[in-house]
Amino acid sequence: MPATQAIKLDDETNNRLKALAHQRNRSAHWLVRDALQRYLAEEERYEREKAEDLAEYEDYLSTGKAIDNETVASWLNELANGKKTAWPKQR
Repeated sequence: MPATQAIKLDDETNNRLKALAHQRNRSAHWLVRDALQRYLAEEERYEREKAEDLAEYEDYLSTGKAIDNETVASWLNELANGKKTAWPKQR
């Protein structure tokens, strides 16, 4: 069931929102919903990636397996030169 949320906007922000809604032929409500959905998707992606990074770091701490800087730099140079290569293996 849809829920209603209220936000207070200063006059300048509210005027900008109304102007953009008019330019886009959309309602201010539509713009706010769209912006909020995009923001939430981005923040949720950030949190997933942060959890993955933490899990990888924990794995490194427990196993000691890592990819040395020289190997990663070489791999990045190959990518920069247009050569598609697989991600380097841990040692």
